[in-house]
Amino acid sequence: MPGGVLPAVEGTANLDRVEAPVTLKAYMICVFAAFGGFLFGYDIGWMGGVLAMPYFITLYTGIPYDYENGLPIGVDPKDFVIPSSTASLFTSILSCGTFFGALIGGDIADFIGRRPTIISGCLVFCVGCVLQISSTNQEVLFVFGRLIAGVGVGFISAVVILYMSEIAPKKVRGAIVSGYQFCITIGILLANCVVYSTQGYNSPGSYRTPIGIQFVWAVVLGVGLFILPESPRFFVKKGRIEDAAKALAHVRGQPQDSDYIKDELAEIVANYEIESALIPQTSYVGSWIAPFKGSLRKGDSPIRRTILGTGLQMMQQFTGINFVFYFGPPFFKQLGTIRDPFLISLITTLVNVLSTPASFYAIEKFGRRALLLGGGTGMVISQFIVGAIGVTEGRVEENNPQAVKAMIAFICINIACFATTWGPTAWVVVGEAFPLAIRSRGVGISTASNWFWNTIIAVITPFLVGEDKAALGPSVFFLWGSLACLSVTFAYFLCPELKGLSLEQADMCMAEVPPRHSAKWKPSHTFAAELNHVADDKPHPSATVEEKL
Repeated sequence: MPGGVLPAVEGTANLDRVEAPVTLKAYMICVFAAFGGFLFGYDIGWMGGVLAMPYFITLYTGIPYDYENGLPIGVDPKDFVIPSSTASLFTSILSCGTFFGALIGGDIADFIGRRPTIISGCLVFCVGCVLQISSTNQEVLFVFGRLIAGVGVGFISAVVILYMSEIAPKKVRGAIVSGYQFCITIGILLANCVVYSTQGYNSPGSYRTPIGIQFVWAVVLGVGLFILPESPRFFVKKGRIEDAAKALAHVRGQPQDSDYIKDELAEIVANYEIESALIPQTSYVGSWIAPFKGSLRKGDSPIRRTILGTGLQMMQQFTGINFVFYFGPPFFKQLGTIRDPFLISLITTLVNVLSTPASFYAIEKFGRRALLLGGGTGMVISQFIVGAIGVTEGRVEENNPQAVKAMIAFICINIACFATTWGPTAWVVVGEAFPLAIRSRGVGISTASNWFWNTIIAVITPFLVGEDKAALGPSVFFLWGSLACLSVTFAYFLCPELKGLSLEQADMCMAEVPPRHSAKWKPSHTFAAELNHVADDKPHPSATVEEKL
């Protein structure tokens, strides 16, 4: 009975009982779900290295390579590269696929559930991998494989965030969802390690090995999800309260007849009843229009939430972080004094991995807003310093290894700032920002925004820094620094502080205070009390749903 009247579930007016105590088993369920980020990160990580592999370059340019002397035959080493247009296509087509995959995945997740949608994404991803491995020098087949794999990654990237946000305990939801970003960084690191070990192969195994290993991660994630429970909030949306109680008991590691389970379920049901009244579910087309309705002045309106989700993902991409991970080896090669660009790329990836765990503590200690504002400021400073060095002492003509080392150091500082703040926090806020009535659509649209801007950046970057195009070199960091300023401004005015709140309390916070004052907000009552769905507590004298409407 989605969108209809749900069976009454009695809850509590006690704010300390809106979420059941959580066991170690429940934490392990959340941790495994974060493994979806590993698949996501690995697929991002191998492309940049493969584009710089001698065998791969020869395959798509026809220029022979002398593996004994480590030099191309008949051309200047600077010209031994994948053409900018081809590199742009190979890189951006994955993001194009993920854009559509995120939208489709967010749609399907409301029909068949969060868990089956992620499993479907793993299957689609495997099909794309087969096509990429099958390609030799058939550009169309490789591109089509990247596109299909991207659709699978889109399913996974959107719905894993949705699933984790709906099952994670409120006190550690930020840390748990940050674990997703941590898995992304580990995936990127492992991809770089594999690429580093195969880069010198004079055979198709040089690029097929990094691609083929992805099958393992897809199988592990897909098989593991058969064991995990469905999101209880999905069952509530479908009106299957008994199934929701069973799933919630499984997720929380508590008996189904526990009062804690009953109270938390009652809060979820009551919140969904209120949101369904405010955001009616009319038709399939109407369900897509719903996230764009409401007043721009109201902090909890669907359109404001959608602007928050899509805007935050756009601003995350505007920090320019994927420039380093997508085009690291070719860019480092341009700096002139770096002998092993693959090794430098591996180091930057390692910085990304080692920095991310700090966010587990910081996001729950200092909150979402503090991380976005502080980390964004650090990125702005670091990127402007890289650009300034790059156009002065770091120029190729200067042949100054110390200046180049300084640039690499500040690039690493920039990555560390991102990994501890914007990397995980943008995903955390997106998972928290939407009410259950439009959550699947909202998270899907927000994730699609990430991939849309990811695609744009992947398309234009080779033309910005390519030797055969604009050849901006380190000057491109002035662009990323300027865009990072926009990211900080966006977070200051539009991002609320939702630390320590249940997803239902997050709705209440966004309705009652503007983002800049949200850090001091505390819940005053439960939704169960607001609807008089309490057994032994006095109902809260707040506005009824009818009065709100």
